[in-house]
Amino acid sequence: MPKVGMEEIRRRQLIDATIASIHEIGFAECSLSRISAKAGVSTGIVHHYFKDKADLLEATLRQLGDSLRDSVVERLKLARSPIERLLAVIDGNIGPDQFTPQGVSAWLAFWAQVPKNERLARVQHIIISRLHDNLVHALKLMGRRDATDIARVTAALIDGLWLRAALSSTGPDPRDARRLVLDYLNAKLYLKLG
Repeated sequence: MPKVGMEEIRRRQLIDATIASIHEIGFAECSLSRISAKAGVSTGIVHHYFKDKADLLEATLRQLGDSLRDSVVERLKLARSPIERLLAVIDGNIGPDQFTPQGVSAWLAFWAQVPKNERLARVQHIIISRLHDNLVHALKLMGRRDATDIARVTAALIDGLWLRAALSSTGPDPRDARRLVLDYLNAKLYLKLG
């Protein structure tokens, strides 16, 4: 009889191995046999927890999105003002817990698949909408009538920083990314966000 909680542990192990494999060898080379080897399990174990590679990849993107959501939510719990809410959303999206070499590689790989994969596109749409809605909400609380436009540009800037980090030989720099986003918002909002 399986141990209680083992399914969640095993699924997370396989998702982590998928992210690591994408980072090390790229999306195209990520076969179930390579992922299972990275996780230290047989391919039969992968098939026990996931129907197929597409199911594992969707679960991996969902996990990346859940991790991003949790990062923002934890920061939002501490926010006491609209400005702190805005900073929580930004820091949750480009903070050092998310903006990592492995995370950047995985996101870029999934973004490349979204236009031709309906399952991944659905998940990505939720993630994009969540970022936009969180930014708009914080900006509206600040009394901005142009909240939607500012949110769109801020989200595009954040996505662009992720893309640049993926293409950079030096990888992601959360502090520099934060500075660039805050420079834009400070100029647009006539504030000094820190």
